Amino acid sequence: MTRNRFRKPRSNGGRTAPILPMTVETKRRAFLQASLAWAFLSLTGLPATSRAASLLRFGPAHPFSFDALKQRARMLAARTYAGPPRPAPDVTAKIDYAAHGQIRFRPDAALAAEGPGNFPATFFHLGMFFQKAVKMHAVTHGEAREIIYRADYFDMPADSVASRLPEGAGFAGFRLQESRAGKLDWHKNDWVAFLGASYFRAIGELYQYGLSARGLAVNVANPQPPFSEEFPDFTEFWIEEQAESSDAVTVFALLDGPSVAGAYRFRMQRGAAVVMDVETAIFIRRDIARLGIAPLTSMYWFSETVKPTAVDWRPELHDSDGLALWTGKGERLWRPLNNPSALAVSAFGDDRPRGFGLSQRDRNFDHYLDGVRYDLRPTLWVEPQSGFGRGSVQLIELPTDDEIHDNVNVMWVPDEAAKAGSSFEFKYRLHWCADEPFAPPLARCVATRLGNGGIPGLPRPRGVRKFMVEFLGGPLTKLPFGVKPEAVVWASRGEFSYIYTEAVPDDVPGHWRAQFDLTVQGGQPVEMRLHLKNGADTLSETWTYQYHPFAN
Repeated sequence: MTRNRFRKPRSNGGRTAPILPMTVETKRRAFLQASLAWAFLSLTGLPATSRAASLLRFGPAHPFSFDALKQRARMLAARTYAGPPRPAPDVTAKIDYAAHGQIRFRPDAALAAEGPGNFPATFFHLGMFFQKAVKMHAVTHGEAREIIYRADYFDMPADSVASRLPEGAGFAGFRLQESRAGKLDWHKNDWVAFLGASYFRAIGELYQYGLSARGLAVNVANPQPPFSEEFPDFTEFWIEEQAESSDAVTVFALLDGPSVAGAYRFRMQRGAAVVMDVETAIFIRRDIARLGIAPLTSMYWFSETVKPTAVDWRPELHDSDGLALWTGKGERLWRPLNNPSALAVSAFGDDRPRGFGLSQRDRNFDHYLDGVRYDLRPTLWVEPQSGFGRGSVQLIELPTDDEIHDNVNVMWVPDEAAKAGSSFEFKYRLHWCADEPFAPPLARCVATRLGNGGIPGLPRPRGVRKFMVEFLGGPLTKLPFGVKPEAVVWASRGEFSYIYTEAVPDDVPGHWRAQFDLTVQGGQPVEMRLHLKNGADTLSETWTYQYHPFAN
């Protein structure tokens, strides 16, 4: 589930280029190095060229529809899994990090480089870390034609080993460039990228890439033997011709893996934020212990909550700092992320959830001090539309000691068993944005801080931890002078003491904090909840936290 990636995404024409959305389980360390190649490839951008146009080559036309694609996925799941092709492995194995970085797609060969539509599509080259061939198709008026790989779509050194790939070898993935009619140079700026297994990402309204989504998660964190995590692939894509005035692109994908096959439709709209309408039909080839729908993958190393002494010069390092949930019953929850010492799995049972997502709430540059602008990383919110009945939002956190690993996974896991021969259909909307959409009229949690418990000036007792939880906005801004909100706290074990609330002394209206000590014995995790109220009125969302006791 962890993803290894190059740390420094540099700016491309006012936008940070994407980092590899390649996520694999921890034990497959060699495969994780793919991230480095993706990062370098992305940083190069798409330089303009004065060479004569080299247009894409296409195969013969065939009828295409989403219904036909779903039927194909159903039939695929009934067959033994074969896996995607790996053309000319003796060649791709030699396209290493350095060689891959010298291969750049030519913008004059982009799909829709001159229209129709506003968003050209460009393609990623195969290489040592991207050996699985992905087929690309262009769809016009219900007919699809395969885009045939040719080396002359790419600028590369004359002696590049990549020139030995045969015509039709395939691509590694694709990305959508900014609008040809927009203010940014589309040759250098992209807003969506699909690359690696079923991973994809988009920029948020703050013009940054950050966390990733993927088509499906299968047995994340090895839930029970003999199950183990799998990474199904998007093996083919179909890019539909765009209407000239549209701000959206529709892409279809075929997914295939050892235990599952599926058909996907993405309608991706480029506005202030990026919004994706996702529709999928999933067919189970063999039993799956944990089927993850609308999975999100991110990185959390440390924040102001818990930071090992002098582990890094920067104050915080994370792509996301919390899980936000809007339950089927209407409750709003905030769960600060952890970097646990061992694998931690949390499940939030629900029925017809209204939404969930990984957020980057801390937007203060001074809290990161890093030129890669962690303060601008997007929030990704899942808005369920159909198929989400009884199940749970599951948060899976793995330990990490560096920012190069994505160690956080969030997904919807249906209660219905994913047995061989069964099928599922889901519709949901992904919002890549600066903040969670559909904000509630409640104060939000903006910080969680831990320290040694007890009374200043006296010896600090062992096994006592002090918590300081900050809330901002909502009804807190309208509290009458002299009225203090009440902190309502709960823990699965342990005892509370010194519970009180106070306004944060920064003269910011509606900025309050709740403080309490928790005394607990043993090292088992403690589940905690807290919200603020005034009489019968709820003032804040519910802070929920998994505390992992550690020595004073």
